[in-house]
Amino acid sequence: MIFGGLQKNSFIDYPGKISCVLFLSGCNFNCPYCHNPELARGCLDCPHFLKENKVYDFLEERRGFLDGVVISGGEPTLQKDLPSLCRKIRRMGYPVKLDTNGSRPKVLRQLIDQELVDYIAMDIKTDPLQYSPLIKKDCDPKKIFSSIQITMESGLPYEFKTTCVKPLVNATVVENISHLIQGANLYALQRFHCHTEVLEPEFFEKNTPDYDDGELVYFKSLAKPWVKKCILR
Repeated sequence: MIFGGLQKNSFIDYPGKISCVLFLSGCNFNCPYCHNPELARGCLDCPHFLKENKVYDFLEERRGFLDGVVISGGEPTLQKDLPSLCRKIRRMGYPVKLDTNGSRPKVLRQLIDQELVDYIAMDIKTDPLQYSPLIKKDCDPKKIFSSIQITMESGLPYEFKTTCVKPLVNATVVENISHLIQGANLYALQRFHCHTEVLEPEFFEKNTPDYDDGELVYFKSLAKPWVKKCILR
């Protein structure tokens, strides 16, 4: 298990809970706007203070203060020891929220079937039919569709989220995604903050990637009829 970072306290990452966030290293997508480029590129080893035993020691010490643990990335489902990590965390009494890009539906299904996760947040980057080549050159959209279905049928609390960044997301894309997740419990449209470090800054040299508030409100109006709840972040 290769940890890339630890956020010790968060009041926003796990809805309704005070959580910590474990960032796992490595990703199989190349989103040009990714704000965790070091995590996306991956590392061969993790810092000493993020060795697995240190993480468990931290969680043990925070019992009674933290209400949950978020496992994020990178893309957590790439790590073969993810089920073991989730199992150990849940045995410590913490519910687990998983952040995923939905590219590995079989792993997602395994985690759900073995009751190793309590909340799923799936990031839908753009219309899945448009993932290639900007998100992943050889991305199979069927895997994204499958993960959406698995998530919605899981019986767990869940959300879908899309970062609204030009040119990957526009009104048509928001409409297409909304139709795809029709009836979803929660769809979050996220603001892109262009001042942060990104994976491919050259991608935005000729683009103004962020949308203004008025445009985001319009996107929300497009999505709202198709889902139970749509919010802006």
